Amino acid sequence: MTPVAAAPNRIAPAEVALLASVFVVAACGLVYELAAGALASYLLGDSVLQFSTVIGAYLFAMGIGSWLSRFVERQLVAQFLRIELLVGLVGGLMPAALFVVHSWLPAAAVAPFRVLLYTLVGLVGLLVGLEIPLVMRILKSHFSERYALKELVAQVLTFDYLGALVVALAFPLVFVPHLGLVRTGVFFGLLNAGVAVWALWLFRAELRRWGAHALACAAVVAALLAAMAGADHLTTWAEDRFYGEHVVFRESSDYQRVVVTSGPAGVRLFLNGNLQFHSRDEYRYHEALVHPAMAAHGAPRRVLVLGGGDGMAVREVLKHRGVERVTLVELDPRMTDLFSTRPLLTTLNAGALKDPRVEIVNADAFGWLERQREVFDVIVVDFPDPTNFALGKLYTTSFYQLVDQHLAAGGFATVQTTSPLIARKSFWTVVATIEAAGLTATPYHAHVPSFGEWGFVIAGRRPFRAATALPPGLRFLTVEGLPALLHFPPDMARVDAEPNRLSNQGLVHTFEEEWGRVHQ
Repeated sequence: MTPVAAAPNRIAPAEVALLASVFVVAACGLVYELAAGALASYLLGDSVLQFSTVIGAYLFAMGIGSWLSRFVERQLVAQFLRIELLVGLVGGLMPAALFVVHSWLPAAAVAPFRVLLYTLVGLVGLLVGLEIPLVMRILKSHFSERYALKELVAQVLTFDYLGALVVALAFPLVFVPHLGLVRTGVFFGLLNAGVAVWALWLFRAELRRWGAHALACAAVVAALLAAMAGADHLTTWAEDRFYGEHVVFRESSDYQRVVVTSGPAGVRLFLNGNLQFHSRDEYRYHEALVHPAMAAHGAPRRVLVLGGGDGMAVREVLKHRGVERVTLVELDPRMTDLFSTRPLLTTLNAGALKDPRVEIVNADAFGWLERQREVFDVIVVDFPDPTNFALGKLYTTSFYQLVDQHLAAGGFATVQTTSPLIARKSFWTVVATIEAAGLTATPYHAHVPSFGEWGFVIAGRRPFRAATALPPGLRFLTVEGLPALLHFPPDMARVDAEPNRLSNQGLVHTFEEEWGRVHQ
């Protein structure tokens, strides 16, 4: 290669461009890694496992790419340009491809999706691993009079780590909330392609077959621009196929993907692809969750609801006439906004979130309980299942000890758990955890057609006694039927289980293993 002329103390434009490209390359590579991990956690659950395996596979592939770069000996700029185009195309379209394939595959076909996920992650990592060594060699060959080896490595790695820092902050705070995962991937794919176009222009005098390279750049940029323009249509098509009903609302909040569908059978809410309720039978779940503990207390005035941003549990709490104040602690403000304003959804919760007795707090329940000193007569714990460690911490002895500190004398807490039939050990792990926190645990269950046999636990410092009266107008619970909820047949009877502690969170693994069998 012919070195680009530059005065000893002046920085040539090509040098600036190459160092800037290191910044962009690092940013793009990290985005592809984060997008793959986020999408895998959305679709497969257990975010810690997904991010750990994606990051591990990506870094391993980068190492292989760096090793393979030693065999690239000729036409370094041309090879770098081709790699940039490949990274931009494969990495930029990876979130869209994974999302579409997941929607197209049957729900039980997890293995093929994982194969595609790690194949794409490995390919992107391999290509990214080739990039930085090639940039360093191009800088060394074109600006040999300016760089000793130690200065070259320092310059390149400084820009590399800087790019990683910027995108690590911007990815969750700016790009995903405003662009979504699909558009974010395409946007950074365009940045990679932009680096290729930049290299095409800067080194036009020494590139062979310049026209062919220009055509390749144009084709990749056109493909990515088309993907950017069609991202909304693609997402809509994939979600309509996945959910199988008319999607009336879809949005990625700062915390989760929220999808509401409506069809002849009713309205359904999905968070990150997991069903949260179906309007045709949600009353069974929410009546069973709320009323046994509320009625057993006798005269609850102050009630705390943790989770349950859809307002259904609050609706049931307000059926007890003596209730003076309800505090709802929900992490995602988009959920409470949605179920406070959308007529389709406020009809379902009977406008509960607009009731003057209800105070909405958008905060992490664990942290909120640590900061507060108020006590409540009844605490309703309505969190999603422990599919990852972020949710698993809300099923630990540490959390239930916090709940205990906020229970008034004679108060009860009621906890949604999981299916004692499908996830039997997980269910009894929650019971054991509540008992290990020093509370008396009373397990019970109810049949909810959308979920099957579902479990709950009442926790308190005094023994639970089934109520002799319930609020009027309930569609499922009756005083006569309450004792049956406490009976567990042999296939749901108690099994040995260790408490779930914050230091190990074994419940997350048990839950994933038991529910994983359903899809095999």
